[in-house]
Amino acid sequence: MKNDSTTTFLNFVLAALVILGVLFALMTIWRTRDFRRLDPSVRIEMQRVQNDFLRVQALLNDTITYNNTAKSPEITQILQSLQPPQSAAK
Repeated sequence: MKNDSTTTFLNFVLAALVILGVLFALMTIWRTRDFRRLDPSVRIEMQRVQNDFLRVQALLNDTITYNNTAKSPEITQILQSLQPPQSAAK
């Protein structure tokens, strides 16, 4: 090969990324198994929180739809405060 040290370094980086990928996959499998073994009360509480989040998200979507037709400056200001900040570099 033309540049043996560069090839060796890139092979080392590739091997490290493969090992990290396998480790992350194993961690995901283990955490999924742990989640399935959780106490039923914890799973019920997590499901309740997820349902509450979906309700709030649906309410926000309904408010945006209403504001598109009613054009209320107060609601527009509240909705703008809920939006995540836009990054300047695009």
